[in-house]
Amino acid sequence: MVLKEVYMQAQTPQIKQNLSKHQPKGLVILHEDQDIIVVDKVNGLLTMGTEREKEKTAYFLLTDYVRKGNPRSRNRVFIVHRLDRDTSGVLVFAKSEQAKQFLQNNWKDFTKTYFAVVHGQLKEKEGIITSYLVENSAFRMYSVSNPEKGKFSKTGYRVLKENANFSLLEINLFTGTKNQIRVHFAENGNPVVGDKIYGLDEKGIKRLALHSTSLTLIHPFSKKSMTFETSAPPYFYQLVK
Repeated sequence: MVLKEVYMQAQTPQIKQNLSKHQPKGLVILHEDQDIIVVDKVNGLLTMGTEREKEKTAYFLLTDYVRKGNPRSRNRVFIVHRLDRDTSGVLVFAKSEQAKQFLQNNWKDFTKTYFAVVHGQLKEKEGIITSYLVENSAFRMYSVSNPEKGKFSKTGYRVLKENANFSLLEINLFTGTKNQIRVHFAENGNPVVGDKIYGLDEKGIKRLALHSTSLTLIHPFSKKSMTFETSAPPYFYQLVK
């Protein structure tokens, strides 16, 4: 029987002491050991740098954190996966190339759960959306019918709560294609609230209503099953009152 350890939005006293001086802004550290570091990322923060932005990223902040302010340190983090800038929630980094390769090689077998608020009400309150996704020259993803041109993408969902305008969903991400959740629900007629690329032109919306709430993985060296969980942002529940 596999031992499953669950980590919530809390830290041990030892970890809290280590974080006090170099705590990265915009990130809550859920778990840290010699092989991996798992954080809860705030929305609006990039996972990794772009040509325009190098420092306001989770990667930069965590690399600085593991170096403890010493720029000559060889310590660094390795990117395993990404969350969009405006998506919040659970994000894992490796502390070595070996750990990174293990996590990426087994990524498809890990369990990824999201919360999202979408426009409207879904006819089917629970279901699975599949399509073949491809990226166009404007870097927008869309579905095609030809499996040779697109990447197979599978999204499971169930409605947790709804009102006349919005629906709160729990989403199981079976595959990890770029913008998969946002595209699938937009093409289904229920775009994610606050989605400026695939959604509606909205006023008064505070953020993209997409949050990575849970990740279950196998630790690269202990081989234990570990689950990292965060709560859905209160704003999501306000939308579906």
